[in-house]
Amino acid sequence: MSSLFEALEEKGFQVEFRSHAKAILGSDFPEAATELVEALSTTTIPIEEIIAGGGGEAKGTQRLRRALTKLRWRKMQFIVEKRINGIPSEAQSHEVDHVREFEGIGRIALEIEWNNKDPFYDRDLENYKRLHADGAISVGLIVTRGRSLHDNMRALVRRFLDERQIQNLDDLREWGYDPTARQRKGIQDRMNRARAPLTFREAFTDKFVSDKFGEATTHWRKLDDRLRRGVGNPCPLVLIGLPDTIVTFDEGKAALAEVEQAEAELEQTESVTTGTVGI
Repeated sequence: MSSLFEALEEKGFQVEFRSHAKAILGSDFPEAATELVEALSTTTIPIEEIIAGGGGEAKGTQRLRRALTKLRWRKMQFIVEKRINGIPSEAQSHEVDHVREFEGIGRIALEIEWNNKDPFYDRDLENYKRLHADGAISVGLIVTRGRSLHDNMRALVRRFLDERQIQNLDDLREWGYDPTARQRKGIQDRMNRARAPLTFREAFTDKFVSDKFGEATTHWRKLDDRLRRGVGNPCPLVLIGLPDTIVTFDEGKAALAEVEQAEAELEQTESVTTGTVGI
Protein backbone atom coordinates (compact mmCIF):
# COMPACT_ATOMS: atom_id res chain seq x y z
CA MET A 1 0.00 0.00 0.00
CA SER A 2 2.90 2.37 0.69
CA SER A 3 3.87 2.29 -2.98
CA LEU A 4 0.32 3.28 -3.92
CA PHE A 5 0.41 6.53 -1.98
CA GLU A 6 4.03 7.14 -2.93
CA ALA A 7 2.85 7.11 -6.56
CA LEU A 8 0.38 9.86 -5.67
CA GLU A 9 3.08 11.89 -3.93
CA GLU A 10 5.31 11.57 -7.01
CA LYS A 11 2.50 13.28 -8.95
CA GLY A 12 2.50 16.17 -6.50
CA PHE A 13 -0.32 15.10 -4.18
CA GLN A 14 0.09 15.78 -0.48
CA VAL A 15 -0.71 12.76 1.67
CA GLU A 16 -0.80 12.71 5.47
CA PHE A 17 -1.93 10.00 7.88
CA ARG A 18 -3.09 10.46 11.46
CA SER A 19 -3.78 8.00 14.33
CA HIS A 20 -2.57 4.82 12.59
CA ALA A 21 -4.78 5.36 9.54
CA LYS A 22 -2.08 4.01 7.21
CA ALA A 23 -1.80 0.75 9.13
CA ILE A 24 -5.59 0.34 9.26
CA LEU A 25 -5.96 0.87 5.52
CA GLY A 26 -3.10 -1.51 4.77
CA SER A 27 -4.32 -4.34 6.98
CA ASP A 28 -8.12 -4.08 6.78
CA PHE A 29 -8.94 -1.99 3.70
CA PRO A 30 -6.31 -2.50 0.97
CA GLU A 31 -9.04 -2.55 -1.69
CA ALA A 32 -10.29 0.85 -0.56
CA ALA A 33 -6.77 2.28 -0.75
CA THR A 34 -6.34 0.92 -4.29
CA GLU A 35 -9.68 2.37 -5.40
CA LEU A 36 -8.92 5.75 -3.88
CA VAL A 37 -5.51 6.02 -5.51
CA GLU A 38 -6.99 4.89 -8.84
CA ALA A 39 -9.69 7.58 -8.71
CA LEU A 40 -7.27 10.34 -7.72
CA SER A 41 -4.55 9.37 -10.20
CA THR A 42 -6.85 9.50 -13.21
CA THR A 43 -8.93 12.55 -12.29
CA THR A 44 -8.37 15.96 -13.86
CA ILE A 45 -10.11 19.31 -13.42
CA PRO A 46 -10.39 21.33 -16.65
CA ILE A 47 -9.67 25.02 -16.15
CA GLU A 48 -12.90 25.66 -18.06
CA GLU A 49 -14.87 24.03 -15.24
CA ILE A 50 -13.20 26.27 -12.68
CA ILE A 51 -14.07 29.40 -14.67
CA ALA A 52 -17.59 28.32 -15.64
CA GLY A 53 -18.40 27.23 -12.13
CA GLY A 54 -17.15 30.47 -10.66
CA GLY A 55 -14.82 28.37 -8.52
CA GLY A 56 -17.76 26.40 -7.17
CA GLU A 57 -17.30 23.06 -5.44
CA ALA A 58 -19.68 20.97 -7.53
CA LYS A 59 -18.08 21.58 -10.91
CA GLY A 60 -14.54 21.59 -9.58
CA THR A 61 -14.62 17.97 -8.46
CA GLN A 62 -17.29 16.35 -10.62
CA ARG A 63 -14.95 13.89 -12.26
CA LEU A 64 -13.53 12.71 -8.96
CA ARG A 65 -17.01 12.34 -7.48
CA ARG A 66 -18.19 10.32 -10.48
CA ALA A 67 -15.14 8.07 -10.32
CA LEU A 68 -15.72 7.37 -6.62
CA THR A 69 -19.44 6.76 -7.12
CA LYS A 70 -18.69 4.18 -9.82
CA LEU A 71 -16.37 2.43 -7.37
CA ARG A 72 -19.25 2.22 -4.82
CA TRP A 73 -18.16 5.12 -2.63
CA ARG A 74 -21.75 6.27 -2.13
CA LYS A 75 -23.46 9.04 -0.19
CA MET A 76 -24.64 7.79 3.19
CA GLN A 77 -26.62 9.16 6.11
CA PHE A 78 -25.74 7.83 9.56
CA ILE A 79 -28.42 8.00 12.24
CA VAL A 80 -27.10 7.58 15.77
CA GLU A 81 -29.96 6.88 18.17
CA LYS A 82 -30.09 6.54 21.95
CA ARG A 83 -32.79 4.40 23.54
CA ILE A 84 -34.08 4.09 27.10
CA ASN A 85 -35.86 0.82 27.78
CA GLY A 86 -36.27 0.35 24.06
CA ILE A 87 -37.83 3.78 23.53
CA PRO A 88 -35.93 6.28 21.30
CA SER A 89 -34.87 9.30 23.36
CA GLU A 90 -32.39 11.13 21.16
CA ALA A 91 -31.11 10.86 17.60
CA GLN A 92 -28.38 12.58 15.58
CA SER A 93 -27.81 12.29 11.86
CA HIS A 94 -24.55 12.71 9.97
CA GLU A 95 -24.39 12.72 6.17
CA VAL A 96 -21.15 11.84 4.40
CA ASP A 97 -20.76 12.32 0.65
CA HIS A 98 -18.71 9.17 -0.03
CA VAL A 99 -18.66 6.01 2.07
CA ARG A 100 -17.10 2.68 1.09
CA GLU A 101 -18.60 -0.20 3.04
CA PHE A 102 -16.97 -3.61 3.47
CA GLU A 103 -19.31 -6.17 4.99
CA GLY A 104 -17.97 -7.68 8.17
CA ILE A 105 -15.00 -5.30 8.28
CA GLY A 106 -16.15 -1.68 8.46
CA ARG A 107 -16.57 1.56 6.56
CA ILE A 108 -14.34 4.29 5.18
CA ALA A 109 -15.78 7.84 5.00
CA LEU A 110 -14.59 10.50 2.57
CA GLU A 111 -15.41 14.17 2.09
CA ILE A 112 -14.15 16.38 -0.75
CA GLU A 113 -13.60 19.99 0.30
CA TRP A 114 -12.67 21.60 -2.99
CA ASN A 115 -13.89 25.10 -2.26
CA ASN A 116 -16.13 25.61 0.76
CA LYS A 117 -15.82 27.99 3.68
CA ASP A 118 -13.09 26.69 5.96
CA PRO A 119 -15.42 25.96 8.97
CA PHE A 120 -16.61 22.96 6.93
CA TYR A 121 -13.40 21.28 8.12
CA ASP A 122 -14.66 21.53 11.70
CA ARG A 123 -17.93 19.90 10.66
CA ASP A 124 -16.20 17.07 8.80
CA LEU A 125 -13.63 16.33 11.48
CA GLU A 126 -16.15 16.44 14.34
CA ASN A 127 -18.50 14.16 12.36
CA TYR A 128 -15.66 11.71 11.85
CA LYS A 129 -14.76 11.84 15.53
CA ARG A 130 -18.34 11.01 16.58
CA LEU A 131 -18.86 8.33 13.94
CA HIS A 132 -15.58 6.66 14.84
CA ALA A 133 -16.41 6.74 18.55
CA ASP A 134 -19.76 5.09 17.78
CA GLY A 135 -18.12 2.38 15.68
CA ALA A 136 -19.72 3.61 12.44
CA ILE A 137 -16.47 4.25 10.54
CA SER A 138 -12.90 3.01 10.78
CA VAL A 139 -11.12 5.82 8.93
CA GLY A 140 -12.08 9.32 7.77
CA LEU A 141 -10.62 10.91 4.65
CA ILE A 142 -10.58 14.52 3.48
CA VAL A 143 -9.57 15.51 -0.05
CA THR A 144 -8.91 19.22 -0.46
CA ARG A 145 -6.87 21.79 -2.37
CA GLY A 146 -3.19 21.18 -1.76
CA ARG A 147 -0.66 23.94 -1.22
CA SER A 148 0.46 24.12 -4.84
CA LEU A 149 -3.10 24.32 -6.17
CA HIS A 150 -4.12 27.01 -3.70
CA ASP A 151 -0.94 29.07 -4.05
CA ASN A 152 -0.86 28.87 -7.86
CA MET A 153 -4.55 29.50 -8.58
CA ARG A 154 -3.82 33.04 -9.81
CA ALA A 155 -1.27 31.73 -12.28
CA LEU A 156 -3.72 29.09 -13.52
CA VAL A 157 -6.53 31.61 -14.07
CA ARG A 158 -4.18 34.08 -15.75
CA ARG A 159 -2.86 31.35 -18.06
CA PHE A 160 -6.44 30.61 -19.14
CA LEU A 161 -7.06 34.29 -19.95
CA ASP A 162 -3.81 34.59 -21.88
CA GLU A 163 -4.20 31.38 -23.89
CA ARG A 164 -7.83 32.14 -24.79
CA GLN A 165 -7.00 35.80 -25.50
CA ILE A 166 -9.75 37.01 -23.17
CA GLN A 167 -10.01 40.81 -23.47
CA ASN A 168 -13.22 41.61 -21.56
CA LEU A 169 -16.20 40.13 -19.72
CA ASP A 170 -18.07 39.53 -22.97
CA ASP A 171 -15.29 37.15 -24.04
CA LEU A 172 -15.83 35.18 -20.82
CA ARG A 173 -19.51 34.54 -21.44
CA GLU A 174 -18.77 31.91 -24.05
CA TRP A 175 -16.82 30.07 -21.34
CA GLY A 176 -19.80 30.02 -19.02
CA TYR A 177 -18.84 32.89 -16.70
CA ASP A 178 -21.45 35.59 -16.04
CA PRO A 179 -20.39 37.97 -13.24
CA THR A 180 -22.68 39.62 -10.75
CA ALA A 181 -23.01 43.39 -10.55
CA ARG A 182 -20.71 43.40 -7.52
CA GLN A 183 -18.06 41.40 -9.36
CA ARG A 184 -18.27 43.70 -12.37
CA LYS A 185 -17.77 46.72 -10.14
CA GLY A 186 -14.82 45.09 -8.41
CA ILE A 187 -13.11 44.49 -11.73
CA GLN A 188 -13.83 48.01 -13.01
CA ASP A 189 -12.61 49.59 -9.78
CA ARG A 190 -9.28 47.80 -10.13
CA MET A 191 -8.94 48.97 -13.74
CA ASN A 192 -9.98 52.58 -13.10
CA ARG A 193 -8.13 53.36 -9.88
CA ALA A 194 -5.82 56.35 -10.00
CA ARG A 195 -2.82 54.58 -8.51
CA ALA A 196 -1.40 51.54 -10.32
CA PRO A 197 -4.48 50.63 -12.39
CA LEU A 198 -4.66 47.02 -13.59
CA THR A 199 -5.26 45.62 -17.04
CA PHE A 200 -8.47 43.66 -17.54
CA ARG A 201 -6.72 40.31 -17.20
CA GLU A 202 -4.94 41.42 -14.05
CA ALA A 203 -8.13 42.85 -12.57
CA PHE A 204 -10.24 39.80 -13.38
CA THR A 205 -7.64 37.39 -12.00
CA ASP A 206 -7.28 39.36 -8.80
CA LYS A 207 -11.04 39.70 -8.24
CA PHE A 208 -11.94 36.14 -9.27
CA VAL A 209 -9.31 34.40 -7.16
CA SER A 210 -9.70 36.62 -4.09
CA ASP A 211 -13.48 36.12 -4.21
CA LYS A 212 -13.55 32.41 -4.95
CA PHE A 213 -10.31 30.98 -3.57
CA GLY A 214 -9.45 33.27 -0.67
CA GLU A 215 -7.68 32.36 2.55
CA ALA A 216 -10.99 31.71 4.33
CA THR A 217 -11.85 28.82 1.98
CA THR A 218 -10.98 25.14 2.29
CA HIS A 219 -7.30 24.55 1.50
CA TRP A 220 -4.40 22.66 3.07
CA ARG A 221 -3.18 25.34 5.47
CA LYS A 222 -6.65 25.77 6.97
CA LEU A 223 -6.99 22.01 7.37
CA ASP A 224 -3.56 21.81 8.98
CA ASP A 225 -4.61 24.51 11.47
CA ARG A 226 -7.44 22.25 12.68
CA LEU A 227 -5.21 19.19 12.90
CA ARG A 228 -2.65 21.06 15.00
CA ARG A 229 -5.44 21.97 17.42
CA GLY A 230 -6.47 18.33 17.65
CA VAL A 231 -9.85 18.69 15.94
CA GLY A 232 -11.15 15.24 15.03
CA ASN A 233 -8.84 13.31 17.36
CA PRO A 234 -8.61 10.40 17.87
CA CYS A 235 -10.31 9.29 14.64
CA PRO A 236 -7.77 7.80 12.19
CA LEU A 237 -7.48 10.26 9.31
CA VAL A 238 -6.10 10.38 5.78
CA LEU A 239 -5.62 13.90 4.36
CA ILE A 240 -4.99 14.34 0.64
CA GLY A 241 -4.11 17.63 -1.04
CA LEU A 242 -4.84 18.03 -4.76
CA PRO A 243 -1.88 19.51 -6.70
CA ASP A 244 -1.94 22.23 -9.34
CA THR A 245 -0.98 19.61 -11.94
CA ILE A 246 -4.51 18.20 -11.76
CA VAL A 247 -5.77 21.27 -13.70
CA THR A 248 -5.82 20.78 -17.48
CA PHE A 249 -5.90 23.35 -20.31
CA ASP A 250 -6.46 21.28 -23.44
CA GLU A 251 -10.15 20.35 -23.29
CA GLY A 252 -11.80 23.59 -24.40
CA LYS A 253 -15.56 23.75 -25.00
CA ALA A 254 -15.85 19.97 -24.67
CA ALA A 255 -15.30 20.42 -20.94
CA LEU A 256 -18.31 22.73 -20.69
CA ALA A 257 -20.54 20.24 -22.49
CA GLU A 258 -19.34 17.53 -20.13
CA VAL A 259 -20.29 19.67 -17.14
CA GLU A 260 -23.93 19.83 -18.18
CA GLN A 261 -24.17 16.11 -18.92
CA ALA A 262 -22.25 15.10 -15.79
CA GLU A 263 -24.47 17.14 -13.47
CA ALA A 264 -27.55 15.22 -14.60
CA GLU A 265 -25.79 11.85 -14.48
CA LEU A 266 -24.33 12.44 -11.03
CA GLU A 267 -27.68 13.55 -9.61
CA GLN A 268 -29.36 10.44 -11.01
CA THR A 269 -26.60 8.13 -9.73
CA GLU A 270 -26.65 9.62 -6.24
CA SER A 271 -30.42 9.22 -6.01
CA VAL A 272 -29.94 5.50 -6.58
CA THR A 273 -26.89 4.93 -4.37
CA THR A 274 -27.70 7.05 -1.31
CA GLY A 275 -28.06 4.87 1.78
CA THR A 276 -29.02 5.22 5.42
CA VAL A 277 -27.40 3.39 8.30
CA GLY A 278 -28.70 3.27 11.86
CA ILE A 279 -26.15 2.96 14.63
